[in-house]
Amino acid sequence: MTSTRVSDLATAFDGDPNALADMYRRMRLIRQFEDRAARLYRNNEIPGFLHLSIGQEACAVGACRALDDRDVVTSTHRGHGHCIAKGLDVEGMFAELMGKETGTCRGRGGSMHIADPRKGIFGANGIVAAGLPIAAGAGAAAQLRAEGGVVLAFFGDGAVAQGMFHEAANLASVWQLPVIFFCENNKYAEFSPIATQTRASLADRAPGYAMDYHHVDGNDVAAVASLVGGLVRDLREGGGPVLVEADTYRWHGHYEGDPEKYREPEELAEWKDRDPLVRVAARLRELGTDVAPLDAEVDKEIEAAVDAARAAAEPSPDTLHHFVGVPREPVPEPPEAAGEIFRTMDAIRGALDHELAADDSVFLAGIDVGAGGNVFGLTRGLAEKYPGRVRDTPISESAIIGAGVGAAMAGLRPVVELMYFDFVGVCLDQLMNQAAKLRFMTGGAVSLPMVVRTQFGAGKSSGSQHSQSLEALLAHIPGLTVVMPSTPADTYGLLRAAIRDPNPVVFVENRLMYGRKGPQPPPSHLVPLGRAAVRRSGTDVTLVSYSKLVHDCVDVAEELAGEGISVEVIDLRTIAPLDTATVLQSLAKTGRLVVAHQAVGDFGVGAELAAVAAREGFWTLDAPVLRVGAERTPAPYAPSLERVWLPSKERIASAVRESARA
Repeated sequence: MTSTRVSDLATAFDGDPNALADMYRRMRLIRQFEDRAARLYRNNEIPGFLHLSIGQEACAVGACRALDDRDVVTSTHRGHGHCIAKGLDVEGMFAELMGKETGTCRGRGGSMHIADPRKGIFGANGIVAAGLPIAAGAGAAAQLRAEGGVVLAFFGDGAVAQGMFHEAANLASVWQLPVIFFCENNKYAEFSPIATQTRASLADRAPGYAMDYHHVDGNDVAAVASLVGGLVRDLREGGGPVLVEADTYRWHGHYEGDPEKYREPEELAEWKDRDPLVRVAARLRELGTDVAPLDAEVDKEIEAAVDAARAAAEPSPDTLHHFVGVPREPVPEPPEAAGEIFRTMDAIRGALDHELAADDSVFLAGIDVGAGGNVFGLTRGLAEKYPGRVRDTPISESAIIGAGVGAAMAGLRPVVELMYFDFVGVCLDQLMNQAAKLRFMTGGAVSLPMVVRTQFGAGKSSGSQHSQSLEALLAHIPGLTVVMPSTPADTYGLLRAAIRDPNPVVFVENRLMYGRKGPQPPPSHLVPLGRAAVRRSGTDVTLVSYSKLVHDCVDVAEELAGEGISVEVIDLRTIAPLDTATVLQSLAKTGRLVVAHQAVGDFGVGAELAAVAAREGFWTLDAPVLRVGAERTPAPYAPSLERVWLPSKERIASAVRESARA
């Protein structure tokens, strides 16, 4: 490990007027873009939040100078400069800030989410430090491709206090990823001086990640470019992650409109005396280059961009639902499986094996999925069969899911494992605010073909933090697909379909079914996402369920047939999107609806189906919709309490009888 300090314009660029002029022009473009954006905001021409980087231009331009089309940058909520430095056009950016259809993200992202993944700009991010796990995923993709790609991950000093910073830095170190973690230390985390936010410096932290640390004057563009250029060359040749800290300063407040009561005017004046543009302009004049033509050229470009953005149309209201997800290719329902008997755990391993063999862009990552073969042995042998593509991770759920997001944005098809469904709260941001929203926020510029495999399963005294069925939580988030299979054959076919899908899919298994047996389908077996299956035909009551409880419902239907009640059992298979058509078709036949699931009854899938029935199936309803779910308490540990908490066959049967007799 090394620690260096780089300063002074006496670098490789000092005597190169062409390079300095190019960097000056780009810095000037950022400065003028930000200045004009501030004025547009004051005139109410920019409707949303605005965070400006005036004063920090040298960091963006110097750090991005060595990058090319192979490379990726991740950014912060103060990301305009990073985008321009990586090559984004200012006309589209102005239009985006104004919420226009011609905007970089078609008016869906705005300032805090501006991005163009097609140019390797994975975007500004409204969540502090959230871009860092994504950078690790992009780094993993670059490493697997072995084409020399590098990731430059910008973050502010305030992000160091986030767990995502630690998780991403640690994962990048463990995997030796080609990532430069670039801290723009502008001295303030929102309104707070950095000294009040953390006691350990980045120089102190770097050895904990076994990373080299480099310090640079962030207002010296040549020094930044010289340092990062050397680091990029090292990473292209196989070097591991490094940590760079650039001292700089933002001239404006945390956001436009910030009253800035937290700093003194003298401090700002001192930093303005170190204006990075003035420093380069002075050196260019010493070398005989006049910057006035460059200034005029930039001013003209800015004026033309603003005029074009003002003239552009707003997105049409009828495009509201565009870009939430990639439309799926229709997949026919396959024939019933009729092969030799196999287990659900075999189905999972078989589906993963099939897709790893068929597509080099598929890789697996998670806690103990490699050498350990997964805590349940589901991935055993795959790491040896596919070297480098089945990866163990630290116990870092945000980094795991974020790495999946970044790798998917980079064009891979990651399958990342969340060991227990209950742990979704630890990494919810990467699912809710990143995976689910990035296609929409980029105006369709990126797809997120990733799968999050996880499992749940109450009934074996696993307690409140290892038993929860939380599908309704994720189904509520637009952009996520949630799958919960009930049979070995469907597990195989749905998992393969999920891996091939261009959208983020959460694949939820029930661990109590890993040993469940059923007929094996052929290797080509694919089950369509978003389509329910009728497990048993009936005419009196429609009984809807999914996952393990489907089998209890089929047993109940067989029992009640002896009482003269004909029950149709529907297995949803996919929770989001919900196949309401199949449910309503059955309801039109039976007139009665009962929904059973292991999740807590309130605000769940049953509630959603009840609302659908009341709205779209009202005239076919002959009885109230009934729901059977877990009691509204955390999952208990004691078996006597857990039996009462879980929906039993007796409770399901009682509800069906009540519906039939209503």
